[in-house]
Amino acid sequence: MIRVLVIADSAVVRAGLQTMLQEDGRFELVRGDVPLADLTRFSLLKSDAQPDVVLAEIARKRLPSLAVPIDHGSSPSLVLLIDDMSRSELVRALHSGARALLPRDAQPGEIVAAIEAAAAGLTAFGADELELLVPASNDADRQHEPALDALSAREIEVLALMAQGLANKNIADRLDISEHTVKFHVSSILSKLAASSRTEAVTKGLKDGLLVI
Repeated sequence: MIRVLVIADSAVVRAGLQTMLQEDGRFELVRGDVPLADLTRFSLLKSDAQPDVVLAEIARKRLPSLAVPIDHGSSPSLVLLIDDMSRSELVRALHSGARALLPRDAQPGEIVAAIEAAAAGLTAFGADELELLVPASNDADRQHEPALDALSAREIEVLALMAQGLANKNIADRLDISEHTVKFHVSSILSKLAASSRTEAVTKGLKDGLLVI
């Protein structure tokens, strides 16, 4: 069974989500009235009763306080129920550790599927959230915008360190890879982002939501 901790500002909403999961029969509820504000205190989730997934229903205005450590090897996966996110907020939520994002009025089947996906290490989105992350483009858009290849996870790490102004040697030390490998990644990043310099690559990374500051 997947162990789930439900968090919501409203006790009524929390009870409703807990009842839905109990009736499904595939989940074990981890009891505990943990306020959303305490989700940042990772020690609260470090126990014998640690959940596999945290299901958190929050208002958009509460998103800036979300800061879950990214350590998917030991941290519970986070499923967010949240409305009216901007693209930058969605990216920030993903960087904060969210595994799945759905609107607050998501159907029970959608929530269950998101929890199962998150527990399996997958990422799940509602249709609107996916559209924010990967906006549809028409033929006219494709004619006027360069087709940029997606950066790999490692390239995004390198780009983030480039944004901090680190030189190749420092990036190599930070990521425990060779300086030659860093040069290869930097070259690939510049090519994929159609950038002529490190500064331009960082600027485009921020614009495209690849970096969060």
